[in-house]
Amino acid sequence: MTSPSLDRRTLLKGVAAATAALAVPRVFDPAAAAAPASKGIFGYGIASGDPTADSVVIWTRATPPARPGEPVATPGSGLGRPIPVRWQVARDRRFTRLAAHGTVMTSPDSDHTVKVDVTGLDPYTRYYYRFQSLGELSDVGRTQTAGDIAGETHALRMALVSCSNYTGGYFTAYRAIAARDDLDFVLHVGDYIYEYGNGADRYGPAALAGVRDSQPPTETIDLLGYRLRHALHKADPDCRAAHQALPWITIFDDHEVANNSWADGAQNHQPGEGDYLARRAQAMQAYLEWMPFRLPDQSVPHQGTRFFKRFTFGDLGDLSILETRQNRSRQVTVPGVPFDGFVPVGLSPAIDGAIASPARHLPEPEQLAWLKDGLAQRGRQWHLLGNQVMVAPVLYPGAALGAPGYTFVNADQWDGYTADRTSLLTHLAAQPAAAGDAVVLTGDIHASFSCDLPVTSSPGQAAYTSAGVEFVCPSVTSDGFYEVLGSTAQLKGQPAEVVVGATRQAIGAAQQLNPWLRYIDGVSHGFVVIDVTPERVQADYHHTPVPTSAQPDPRIVPTVLPGYTRSLQTLAGTRRLSSAAGPVGPRSDEPRGS
Repeated sequence: MTSPSLDRRTLLKGVAAATAALAVPRVFDPAAAAAPASKGIFGYGIASGDPTADSVVIWTRATPPARPGEPVATPGSGLGRPIPVRWQVARDRRFTRLAAHGTVMTSPDSDHTVKVDVTGLDPYTRYYYRFQSLGELSDVGRTQTAGDIAGETHALRMALVSCSNYTGGYFTAYRAIAARDDLDFVLHVGDYIYEYGNGADRYGPAALAGVRDSQPPTETIDLLGYRLRHALHKADPDCRAAHQALPWITIFDDHEVANNSWADGAQNHQPGEGDYLARRAQAMQAYLEWMPFRLPDQSVPHQGTRFFKRFTFGDLGDLSILETRQNRSRQVTVPGVPFDGFVPVGLSPAIDGAIASPARHLPEPEQLAWLKDGLAQRGRQWHLLGNQVMVAPVLYPGAALGAPGYTFVNADQWDGYTADRTSLLTHLAAQPAAAGDAVVLTGDIHASFSCDLPVTSSPGQAAYTSAGVEFVCPSVTSDGFYEVLGSTAQLKGQPAEVVVGATRQAIGAAQQLNPWLRYIDGVSHGFVVIDVTPERVQADYHHTPVPTSAQPDPRIVPTVLPGYTRSLQTLAGTRRLSSAAGPVGPRSDEPRGS
């Protein structure tokens, strides 16, 4: 989701603007993103990710010390000599009981990042890890393996996050997550970085201009730029803290490359910016260098590079991670629509036919077949699905978007690929109780949703068959409905309370059209805690405070943390949402070594 001001295809990026952007020299101010390179070898912190029963990936960036007269080997610079890095994984914080250790070399070829897939670990066990090079030690990180043990059922609790735009605000959601000691991992379902620069395409509150600026200051279009943008996020103390405290499971969405991307292009890839596939390859190289991400087995049928994968948690459940950008068909678009990605429906047979065409795909057919196979497996109560863009159908009343008389869908979501969605939801609805229940975990739209998943739907239809449920997290910082509506001509300059009221009125109108949307909050930012037990899956929403005239944008205040606001759940066997009494309590058990 982007605000109208970011629809650069129609508003900001004509040929002249593209030419001017290319004239900006690729010289980076070594400010926030490059600063940790001068703060010791391990200034970018440490991270872990992709935990299985017996393995976890550990990560760091090891900046070689500059010799006299040498420049600092900042990210993306290609400078610095190769150096050895020792790593250790232990069962205790003092590292008296080592579980695994080794030495690797890092060099400019990997931007001096280090990524080790540590194997041979025990399941459902907490570990500590650190790195050492040239006499210097990193901080100590905490990680753990998955509770995937045959015949045993263990607690499973995660934080669900997405859409962390650096220029959009402070990463207080990450700080709140890092402070918790009851989570197994963080699930980040996309838009970990954004590609925009600091010029006409700047994305975020004006109050943070000059305070939280993108590095590089121009749009990221090459390996150098993407490396530095990832470094900017690892330089953020709240982001570093969340990575240090917990393993992460991640997947990219569009902004890791460019807005509203598809198989061979993107809305935010313009003439003069080079070959899109070359740009995407460099963005993916930087992503794999800077994230604690394990590429899965490539022998499974797929197109391009396989990124989709599955994690298992004993008989409790599994977690399938989708990748919906690399091979998707181009989105249906309508010129002149002021909200990027939205199209009117019910007016043009050509538009409606394209949206419903079985020849157009969101995940490639091989990936959808893999997903369906996993959702049909028996022996686990819950099939969780980490997914970038909303599955639930959402019709938006045109009045809420400043276009009375029309009804819109976001064609960048599954709403723009209804044949694939119908295939998925029909398959889910046909599964017997023995196959368990599906819970979709989504981001992207910068708002909180809790939805039933109707197999078929029509506006205002109160009766429907639900194939499962979907929980959608708010953005960490990126503009939500409140900010987007507040930028419209009707509401710009109005007091925060007026914009909040208009946002909630629009949400109410959307719920009238879509009764399967059981909960929406389009005002606040934050994260969701997902708790899984054999009896239910519960989502606890943690939100920043509602804006007021005194503080219209909590994102710009680094001391404002998200707090608990609302819980919903789905009970085993119901495939529908219901209310929950309050936030989750203590875990039913703890990993070994806790």
